[in-house]
Amino acid sequence: MMRAKRTWSAAVAAAILATSLLAPGVSAENDDSAAVQNQIRIALEKFKLDFNAGDASQVCVLFAPDLISDFRGEPEDTYNSLCANMQMALNDPAKTYHYDLEIKEILVSGDLAVVRLVWTLKVHPKSGGTDATTREPGMDIFRRQPDGTWKISRYMAYESPGPT
Repeated sequence: MMRAKRTWSAAVAAAILATSLLAPGVSAENDDSAAVQNQIRIALEKFKLDFNAGDASQVCVLFAPDLISDFRGEPEDTYNSLCANMQMALNDPAKTYHYDLEIKEILVSGDLAVVRLVWTLKVHPKSGGTDATTREPGMDIFRRQPDGTWKISRYMAYESPGPT
Protein backbone atom coordinates (compact mmCIF):
# COMPACT_ATOMS: atom_id res chain seq x y z
CA MET A 1 0.00 0.00 0.00
CA MET A 2 2.79 2.43 0.89
CA ARG A 3 4.58 1.62 -2.35
CA ALA A 4 1.39 2.33 -4.37
CA LYS A 5 0.97 5.74 -2.64
CA ARG A 6 4.58 6.65 -3.42
CA THR A 7 4.18 5.64 -7.09
CA TRP A 8 0.91 7.57 -7.32
CA SER A 9 2.48 10.63 -5.63
CA ALA A 10 5.47 10.47 -7.94
CA ALA A 11 3.16 10.27 -10.97
CA VAL A 12 1.12 13.27 -9.78
CA ALA A 13 4.29 15.25 -9.08
CA ALA A 14 5.65 14.40 -12.54
CA ALA A 15 2.37 15.45 -14.17
CA ILE A 16 2.35 18.76 -12.28
CA LEU A 17 5.99 19.40 -13.22
CA ALA A 18 5.34 18.56 -16.87
CA THR A 19 2.30 20.82 -16.95
CA SER A 20 4.20 23.71 -15.40
CA LEU A 21 7.07 23.26 -17.85
CA LEU A 22 4.76 23.08 -20.85
CA ALA A 23 2.43 25.89 -19.80
CA PRO A 24 4.84 28.73 -20.65
CA GLY A 25 5.24 27.29 -24.16
CA VAL A 26 1.50 27.10 -24.64
CA SER A 27 1.11 30.65 -23.36
CA ALA A 28 3.91 31.91 -25.60
CA GLU A 29 2.32 30.15 -28.58
CA ASN A 30 -1.04 31.80 -27.80
CA ASP A 31 0.71 35.16 -27.38
CA ASP A 32 2.47 34.68 -30.73
CA SER A 33 -0.83 33.78 -32.38
CA ALA A 34 -2.50 36.86 -30.90
CA ALA A 35 0.39 39.05 -32.08
CA VAL A 36 0.16 37.62 -35.61
CA GLN A 37 -3.63 38.09 -35.63
CA ASN A 38 -3.09 41.71 -34.63
CA GLN A 39 -0.46 42.25 -37.37
CA ILE A 40 -2.84 40.81 -39.95
CA ARG A 41 -5.76 42.95 -38.73
CA ILE A 42 -3.56 46.04 -38.97
CA ALA A 43 -2.41 45.09 -42.50
CA LEU A 44 -6.02 44.55 -43.66
CA GLU A 45 -7.17 47.83 -42.11
CA LYS A 46 -4.25 49.67 -43.73
CA PHE A 47 -5.19 48.20 -47.10
CA LYS A 48 -8.79 49.33 -46.60
CA LEU A 49 -7.70 52.87 -45.69
CA ASP A 50 -5.25 53.09 -48.62
CA PHE A 51 -7.83 51.70 -51.05
CA ASN A 52 -10.57 54.04 -49.83
CA ALA A 53 -8.18 57.00 -50.07
CA GLY A 54 -7.49 56.01 -53.68
CA ASP A 55 -3.78 55.51 -52.92
CA ALA A 56 -2.88 53.29 -55.86
CA SER A 57 0.79 53.29 -54.82
CA GLN A 58 0.00 51.47 -51.54
CA VAL A 59 -2.77 48.97 -52.30
CA CYS A 60 -0.40 46.21 -53.43
CA VAL A 61 1.63 46.22 -50.19
CA LEU A 62 -0.78 43.67 -48.70
CA PHE A 63 0.04 41.02 -51.30
CA ALA A 64 3.01 38.65 -51.58
CA PRO A 65 4.97 38.45 -54.84
CA ASP A 66 3.83 34.82 -55.28
CA LEU A 67 0.14 35.78 -55.05
CA ILE A 68 -2.46 33.63 -56.75
CA SER A 69 -6.04 34.78 -56.44
CA ASP A 70 -9.33 33.28 -57.47
CA PHE A 71 -12.42 35.45 -57.72
CA ARG A 72 -15.52 33.62 -58.93
CA GLY A 73 -16.11 34.18 -62.62
CA GLU A 74 -12.79 35.93 -63.23
CA PRO A 75 -9.49 34.63 -64.59
CA GLU A 76 -6.91 33.69 -61.97
CA ASP A 77 -4.80 36.68 -60.94
CA THR A 78 -1.15 36.99 -60.03
CA TYR A 79 0.46 39.80 -58.06
CA ASN A 80 1.14 41.79 -61.24
CA SER A 81 -2.30 41.39 -62.81
CA LEU A 82 -4.19 42.02 -59.56
CA CYS A 83 -2.18 45.15 -58.78
CA ALA A 84 -2.60 46.48 -62.31
CA ASN A 85 -6.38 45.94 -62.11
CA MET A 86 -6.68 47.62 -58.69
CA GLN A 87 -4.54 50.58 -59.74
CA MET A 88 -6.57 50.98 -62.93
CA ALA A 89 -9.82 50.93 -60.93
CA LEU A 90 -8.55 53.51 -58.43
CA ASN A 91 -7.55 55.79 -61.31
CA ASP A 92 -10.92 55.38 -63.06
CA PRO A 93 -12.19 58.90 -63.87
CA ALA A 94 -15.83 57.73 -63.94
CA LYS A 95 -16.13 55.91 -60.57
CA THR A 96 -15.01 55.90 -56.97
CA TYR A 97 -14.65 52.76 -54.89
CA HIS A 98 -15.07 52.19 -51.17
CA TYR A 99 -14.43 49.01 -49.19
CA ASP A 100 -15.77 48.03 -45.77
CA LEU A 101 -14.23 45.08 -43.98
CA GLU A 102 -15.62 42.41 -41.68
CA ILE A 103 -13.09 39.95 -40.30
CA LYS A 104 -14.84 36.79 -39.20
CA GLU A 105 -11.89 34.68 -38.07
CA ILE A 106 -8.09 34.51 -38.14
CA LEU A 107 -6.40 31.14 -37.64
CA VAL A 108 -2.61 31.03 -37.26
CA SER A 109 -0.38 27.98 -37.66
CA GLY A 110 3.36 28.46 -37.97
CA ASP A 111 4.18 30.64 -40.98
CA LEU A 112 0.63 30.49 -42.37
CA ALA A 113 -2.57 32.21 -41.34
CA VAL A 114 -6.07 31.87 -42.76
CA VAL A 115 -8.53 34.74 -42.61
CA ARG A 116 -12.27 34.39 -43.24
CA LEU A 117 -13.63 37.78 -44.11
CA VAL A 118 -16.18 39.76 -46.04
CA TRP A 119 -15.36 42.84 -48.07
CA THR A 120 -18.29 45.06 -48.99
CA LEU A 121 -17.55 47.13 -52.08
CA LYS A 122 -19.49 50.25 -52.96
CA VAL A 123 -18.97 51.66 -56.45
CA HIS A 124 -20.14 55.24 -56.90
CA PRO A 125 -20.53 56.79 -60.38
CA LYS A 126 -18.88 60.24 -60.30
CA SER A 127 -21.48 61.60 -62.73
CA GLY A 128 -24.27 60.72 -60.32
CA GLY A 129 -26.63 57.83 -60.30
CA THR A 130 -27.09 54.83 -58.11
CA ASP A 131 -24.26 53.21 -56.17
CA ALA A 132 -23.65 49.52 -56.76
CA THR A 133 -22.89 47.52 -53.63
CA THR A 134 -21.60 43.96 -53.49
CA ARG A 135 -20.51 41.67 -50.68
CA GLU A 136 -17.38 39.65 -51.31
CA PRO A 137 -17.01 36.78 -48.81
CA GLY A 138 -13.63 35.15 -49.05
CA MET A 139 -10.69 33.40 -47.51
CA ASP A 140 -7.18 34.85 -47.50
CA ILE A 141 -4.08 32.80 -46.82
CA PHE A 142 -1.30 34.90 -45.35
CA ARG A 143 2.30 33.72 -45.34
CA ARG A 144 5.09 35.11 -43.17
CA GLN A 145 7.58 36.77 -45.51
CA PRO A 146 11.38 36.63 -45.14
CA ASP A 147 11.32 40.12 -43.59
CA GLY A 148 8.80 38.95 -40.94
CA THR A 149 5.76 40.72 -42.41
CA TRP A 150 2.55 38.86 -43.20
CA LYS A 151 1.20 39.13 -46.74
CA ILE A 152 -1.59 37.47 -48.71
CA SER A 153 -0.14 34.65 -50.78
CA ARG A 154 -3.44 33.07 -51.86
CA TYR A 155 -7.05 34.12 -51.75
CA MET A 156 -10.43 32.97 -52.89
CA ALA A 157 -13.49 35.19 -52.97
CA TYR A 158 -16.85 35.44 -54.61
CA GLU A 159 -19.39 38.15 -55.12
CA SER A 160 -22.80 38.00 -53.54
CA PRO A 161 -25.52 40.63 -53.83
CA GLY A 162 -25.40 43.18 -51.06
CA PRO A 163 -27.66 45.94 -49.86
CA THR A 164 -27.99 48.86 -52.24
